[in-house]
This record gives sequence, C-alpha cells and structure tokens, in this order.
Amino acid sequence: MRGGGLADAYSMYKRASTKDQFTDYEDREENLDRAENGVWKEIGNPSWKRPLPHILVAIISSLLFGYHLGVVNDTLESMSLDLDFSGSTLAEGLVVSTCLGGALLGSIFSGWIADGVGRRRGFQLCALPMIIGASMSAATSTLGVMLLGRLFVGIGMGLGPAVAALYVAEVSPAFVRGTYGSFTQIATCLGLLGSLLIGIPAKDTAGWWRVCFWISTIPAALLAVLMEFCAESPHWLVKRGRIDLAEEELEKLMGAPHVKYAIAEMSKTDKGDEVDNVRFGELLYGRHFKVVFIGSALFALQQLSGINAVFYFSSTVFKKAGVPTDTANTCVGIVNLTGSIIAMMLMDRLGRKVLLIGSFLGMAVATGLQVAAASSFVPSFAVLYLSVGGTLLS
Repeated sequence: MRGGGLADAYSMYKRASTKDQFTDYEDREENLDRAENGVWKEIGNPSWKRPLPHILVAIISSLLFGYHLGVVNDTLESMSLDLDFSGSTLAEGLVVSTCLGGALLGSIFSGWIADGVGRRRGFQLCALPMIIGASMSAATSTLGVMLLGRLFVGIGMGLGPAVAALYVAEVSPAFVRGTYGSFTQIATCLGLLGSLLIGIPAKDTAGWWRVCFWISTIPAALLAVLMEFCAESPHWLVKRGRIDLAEEELEKLMGAPHVKYAIAEMSKTDKGDEVDNVRFGELLYGRHFKVVFIGSALFALQQLSGINAVFYFSSTVFKKAGVPTDTANTCVGIVNLTGSIIAMMLMDRLGRKVLLIGSFLGMAVATGLQVAAASSFVPSFAVLYLSVGGTLLS
C-alpha cells in the first residue's frame, strides 16, 4: 500500500503547476520533514549506477587537465629543436608558464560561466579552446603560435576542472558523493600518466611531439559531443526556476521514486540561500574570510611545494641525475595515481582533514629529501637516491 501511495503522490506532484511547485516552499519543507522522519525511508538510496555515465563524461575535462600538465615533459627537448629555441631557458619557461597563465584566466571566469550558461555548456566551452589550442600547437612552426596555442589550452584547463567538481557533486547521490568526487583527481592522474607514456617516443621519433598534441583533441571533441547526451545539473535548473526540467534530469540520475524528495531538498536549500545571501566582498574581509583564506592557502601551499616542477621538468632532472627518464617518468605517474586511489578509498572513512594533514606531511618530507640532496653535506652516492625518492614522494 505504501508503494502505491507513493506512486499516487508522485503522479499528483507531476501534475502540479510549475509555478506552484517553485513558490510553495512550506509544502516542500513539510515533504522534506516527512522524508527525514522515515515516511519514505523504504525507498532506500538511489542507484549509484545511474549518474555514473554522466560523471565519466564530465571527468574527461580533468583527464585533459592532467594530460596537458605532462604533455611538454618528454616533448620539450624535441619541440625546442624543431621550433628553434633549443637552449633558451626563457622560451622553455614560457611554453610551460603560458599555459598556466591561461588557466588562471579560465579559472577566474569558470564560476560565472557555469552559473550563466549551465554546467553542460560550461564543459563544451572548456573543450573548445582546448581543441583550438592543441591544434595550433601541433601544427605550428614558430614559437609565437605555440605560445598562443598553449594560452588557449590553459583557458580550457582553467574552466574544466572547476565545472567538473561542481557538476559531479551536484549529480552524485549523497552516499557516494565523496567517492565520485575523487574521480576528478583520479582522471587528472590518468591524464598525466597517459601524457608521460605517449611522450616516450618523442626523443627518438622526429615530430612525435606534434602527435602528442593532436591526440589531446580527441577526448576534447568527445567531451563536447557527449555532453549533449548528459543530464544538466538539477541544482542549476532549480535555481533557474525550471522545475519541470529538473524533475526530468533527476529521474535520469536517481530514478522516479527519488525525484520528489530531491526537489524538496533542493528547494529548501535554495530558500536558505536566499535568506542568507552572501556578498562577494564578505569573502575577502567579512565573516567568510577565514574559510576562504584556509581553502585558498591549502591550494597555494600545495602548488608551492614544487609539484608542478616535477610534472614539467622531471625528464630534465632525471636525465642530469643519470636516471633513465622513461622509467622514472612512468614511476612518477604511477605513484601519483596510486596516491589518488588510496585517498579515494580512505576519504569517507578518515575524513578530509586527516588526509590533508598526511599529504602535507608527505610533501614536507619529500621537499626535505630534495633539499638534502642539493646540499654539500650528503655523500655523493646518496644524492641520486634522495633526489629520485623526493621527486617520487612529491
């Protein structure tokens, strides 16, 4: 009887007008309270399989982010010979840093784009500059066009991961949100590992660095096309007042029995957001400053640990240390991926804070090993082991 009653309630709910559904928050709060009190508990959790295809498409943007982080690692030397900037550390630094400058621009506008045009269009807008930039980099014969292409790629890199993290959190069921949230980091690590493996022939095969850039256009095009078949974020649709469409997307993501509760929960959250509206200035000097400062500092300190130098210049470092670069770079990618998988398995058990403390302690130890290797107090036979061990641990 309960199952039939729920089905009838759901049918009546579907026949209600969009205006009434969006404005009648008191009824939604009552429905949410009923759900929390156990009236709908027999429904159980929604299937974790339903949103998985949508999430796998979304994290292609993170895969591309990781790929473009590492694509210049093995290819920088042969690229510099073909484009006539071999031996110029300034030009090499520009090839790397121009991409990061573009990522800064993209990340600044990522939130506005995601809120303005939606998550799906945000992904497609992120794929477009990546396709254009990678094609320019692959086909160029001058350093200037290479830098412009890297700038376009960087803009896409800045847009994609932010939208991906938001989208994955919004379409994932609560009971697997932490696990699915870690998929973005795992995709980044897979992209990095893929770029290191694909770049191995670059030292011996003329023009292979161009192939490495051309390859990246394939997943970018897939992201743009497959997003047309993915669900839009129900949270974004509810905020836009498009309740009917939000219901349709929730039915794809969670199944019909869970639609009513999810809509009620989102409406209650949106009502709270309206009452407790936050101005942008408060993020810089108001009551939210502490949270924003801590979160930003964590990201900044992670980057200042030198991890990007490992991704971009590990081939050069390993070569000078007398270590086979192909094997060493592969180990870097595998260790990075392994760390992300371990974090995914422990995230919901130990919590975010414990993992953050552990990872920062590990980075401190890794940096200490590298500093010790560069000092004059360490015997020459230990320098190699300290350098390689510190790089891998980073």
